[in-house]
Amino acid sequence: MSSFKNLRIVDNFYQTSAFFPMPTVLISTLADDGSTTIGSYSLCFPYYIAGKDYYAMLLECRNSSNTAQNLLKRGVCALNFIEDAPADFKEAVRLGFPGETSKEKMNACPLVLEDGQAEGTRPKVVQKAYQVFECSWDDTLENAFEDRVRAGQLEGIDPPYRSFNGITSKFGCHFILRIDRILMKEKYHDAIINGVRASAFPRVPVDYGYRDSTNFWYTRFRRPIAAKIPVGKEADIQSVLYAANRMDDKIKFTEGACKMMTRVPRVFLKVALQGCVDWARENGVTLINEEHMKIINDKRAKEKNK
Repeated sequence: MSSFKNLRIVDNFYQTSAFFPMPTVLISTLADDGSTTIGSYSLCFPYYIAGKDYYAMLLECRNSSNTAQNLLKRGVCALNFIEDAPADFKEAVRLGFPGETSKEKMNACPLVLEDGQAEGTRPKVVQKAYQVFECSWDDTLENAFEDRVRAGQLEGIDPPYRSFNGITSKFGCHFILRIDRILMKEKYHDAIINGVRASAFPRVPVDYGYRDSTNFWYTRFRRPIAAKIPVGKEADIQSVLYAANRMDDKIKFTEGACKMMTRVPRVFLKVALQGCVDWARENGVTLINEEHMKIINDKRAKEKNK
């Protein structure tokens, strides 16, 4: 007999039929008068993470929301990630409640805003956010730019609908948001560049959505726990040598150089080796040794800092 009970799947299943951990994001957009307005969202997740010519987030929201209407019209936003201060989360709950105009919401908003750093006319960002993604909507996907003409309809929108970008249902919208800039407060910026410790994590809240008619539930941050990568996951030196010396007919690797690659996860090994081969071609090297690997690793570190 199963140890689980079957639960009926209904609208907003992630809230009503599940316990689903989500981020807390304040999304700033440009209102019709050019001012910045803010809405709270949790259905905002990484979308394009590798192998594309840009990186992107996915935002899911009601097509009647101020945020959706502003994105349909102007196509720019900022994703502001806040820490778990109770007063700020209470404000996030207020900003996320539907029904008020942008002006009504922002008249009572205590959050301080400042200019971002992305090019063009952009909404302001939340000053106390620990990180901000300044984004622009890629409306070329599915010809979603055609949906702009339907902005302003607040009682549901008739078909046709897009599959994954733009107006996707009578009441829904999906936005593929190109990440133009990632802004981060100095403390957390330095932690990512120089090495993250448990004490260097921002106090990131996790929320569970509007689960009943009374409360919006979230958890306070607790100190993160590190779990070491198993030593047994290191690639065998001979398997790295085998792969490395078949990357190019002229450029080869010494055993010492390959030993420095044994901790690269196997799924990423080919990409990492190709990066070494590309560097060798640019620098006239035909045998990559340990000293060359140190130079390549330093180059990667500098690029990460940039």
